[in-house]
Amino acid sequence: MKQKKCLALACSCLLFVVGVIGYQVRERLAANQTKEAEYIKWVEFNVTCEAMKKAYQYDLDTYGQEIHLNWVTLLAYLGAKYGGDFSRYQAKDMEVIAKQLQNGEETEEKLSEKMQYYNYYREAYGAVLNGMVGEYEMEDAAGWKSVYGLKAFHPIAKGFPYSDYDDFGVSRSYGYKRNHLGHDMMGQVGTPVIAVESGYVAELGWNQYGGWRVGINSFDGRRYYYYAHLRQNRPYAEGLEKGDVVQAGDVIGYMGRTGYSAKENVNNIDQYHLHFGLQLIFDESQREGNNQIWVSGYELVRFLYQHQSEVQRNDETKEWARVYQIKDPVAEKEQ
Repeated sequence: MKQKKCLALACSCLLFVVGVIGYQVRERLAANQTKEAEYIKWVEFNVTCEAMKKAYQYDLDTYGQEIHLNWVTLLAYLGAKYGGDFSRYQAKDMEVIAKQLQNGEETEEKLSEKMQYYNYYREAYGAVLNGMVGEYEMEDAAGWKSVYGLKAFHPIAKGFPYSDYDDFGVSRSYGYKRNHLGHDMMGQVGTPVIAVESGYVAELGWNQYGGWRVGINSFDGRRYYYYAHLRQNRPYAEGLEKGDVVQAGDVIGYMGRTGYSAKENVNNIDQYHLHFGLQLIFDESQREGNNQIWVSGYELVRFLYQHQSEVQRNDETKEWARVYQIKDPVAEKEQ
């Protein structure tokens, strides 16, 4: 009888412990699910070049003033106003909010309270644009100077012709049916390809879809730039290696038509072009697999055309390199 009581007590204790552990596991799962729900899982970036240019000009014009207008804030306001549909863009809408912000009638905090989805667009558009404007040092013919402005560069070097159109999302059939998650820029073989933003080389080598390609992560971990179909035999800038830190405006490779082959160094693409892709990362689980977020680069490339990297050719090595250097303080910390 005594043994039965002890056994019953032991079973009760075991059930209690299992119950506590089960409760803790459920709490952790719930916490993880809550955490998962907090990060952004989808972004459509169709902000027009015209809207970006106007917001950027406000940012430049008010730099150093008591109220400095952040260009991403202005674009996020319009994103919330339009529900992300920038086909509705009107310059006067930005002018109104810019004036209210400058006069102190509005603040970013007030905007986030008034507009239901403002915080979403601020984070989403910030993930695309946050690293592109800021303070840095720039070299020119007269020497070095400190500047504030656009420190991101167009992905094609200055003086090299190319053609493009908005091809994001169109169908592709090699390997399997899928959407084109990038922006193609058609040009001449050997055209120097430029690092849009400072960052570190995360991927370098062959991929059967992208051919010779380079993948560069931004330092804040939010943007992954993908440059694909690089030149056969000599795809990369001399000495470029995985793990290297690159500055915005550096030559990283050369346009080609490699890819669509499991065998390395094969030209299976019909036309010479650069595939420029931009992936957003809000959680590390989004880097690989089915949860990736790729956004259109068409309007962004149009906007960046105003800032192209000037390059020159070394006739001995046949390599191209930038003429004027920059010192991006974010990159300086990483080197």
